Amino acid sequence: MNKSAKIFVAGHRGMVGSALVRSLQSKGYINIITASRDQLDLLDQKAVYAFLENQRPEYIFIAAAKVGGIHANNTYRADFIFQNLSIEANLIHGAHLAEIQKLMFLGSSCIYPRDCPQPMNESYLLTGPLEPTNEMYAIAKIAGIKLCDAYNQQYGRQYVSVMPTNLYGLNDNYDLNNSHVLPALIHKAHKAKLAGDKSFEVWGTGTPMREFLYADDLADACTFLMESDYTGSLLNIGTGVDQTIRELAETVLDVVGFQGQLEFDSSKPDGTPRKLLDVFALHALGWKARTLLKDGIAKSYKDFLARYPN
Repeated sequence: MNKSAKIFVAGHRGMVGSALVRSLQSKGYINIITASRDQLDLLDQKAVYAFLENQRPEYIFIAAAKVGGIHANNTYRADFIFQNLSIEANLIHGAHLAEIQKLMFLGSSCIYPRDCPQPMNESYLLTGPLEPTNEMYAIAKIAGIKLCDAYNQQYGRQYVSVMPTNLYGLNDNYDLNNSHVLPALIHKAHKAKLAGDKSFEVWGTGTPMREFLYADDLADACTFLMESDYTGSLLNIGTGVDQTIRELAETVLDVVGFQGQLEFDSSKPDGTPRKLLDVFALHALGWKARTLLKDGIAKSYKDFLARYPN
C-alpha cells in the first residue's frame, strides 16, 4: 500500500472503524476517506454506488454494520438481517461496479455453528446450526463472506473476509440495552460503584467462555493483512485465549474498583457455550495480538469515563 493511496473506511465513527482510522494514520497513510451517515446513507444503494464511482478509492475496509448484544440481536431480528445485508451488498457490489480491486470485509465469529468444535477453524463455516439469539446477524455476515468469494471467483477481485472475535475498546457502545457483554459490564459496574451497591448481577450462569480482542489490535491486524497483500480465504482474527464470563466480570470489577458481591441470574440466556477462534493461520502470517485483557479493559474504562463523566 502506497502511503498516499486513497483508502475508504466505511463505518469510521464506530469502534472498529475509528480504530482502523487510527491504525492507518499511525502508519503514515494520508489519504483516508470517510463519510458520516448524514453524508452517505449506506442503506441507500444508489447513493453508495455514486459515492464509490466518484471517489474511486484503491482500498476499502468495511467496518460498517448494525451491531448489538444478545438482547438487541434477539429483539430486532428483522432490522439486523435487513440492514446488514443491505450495507454489505451495496458496498461490495458498488466497489465492483467502480472497478475497485482491493476490499476487506469484517465479519464476526458468530458465523460459526453454535456447538462448533473448539477452537473454531475457518473450515467449520456452515457445518452446523447457528446460535438462535444472533442468527440473523450471523446469516448476514455469512452472506457477506460469500459475496466476496463470488466476486473473486467470477470477476477476479481481491475481496478478503476476516472474522474478528468478540471486540471491545475505545469508542465502544456502552448502552445497557444494546451493547455487548464487556462494555455493558463496564457500565453496570461503574453505576454499581457510584451507587454503593452491595452486589453486582450478571446475566446467565457465568460459565460460557469467550475470547476478547482489543479493537486497536484488530485494526492493526487488518492493516497488516492489507499491507501484506493477503488474498487468501476467510481468516480468523483473535487472541487464541479465552476465559469464562465469571472471570471476565471479576476482571472488570477489579479494574472499575467495585467491592461488592458478584452474582449471576441463571434465568437469563447464556448464548453460545464457548467461542474461541483458531488463529493458527493468522499467526503463521506473522501477526499476534499485543494487548492483554486487563490492560485493554483499563483503557476502555478510561474511555468510558471520558465519554460518560456522570
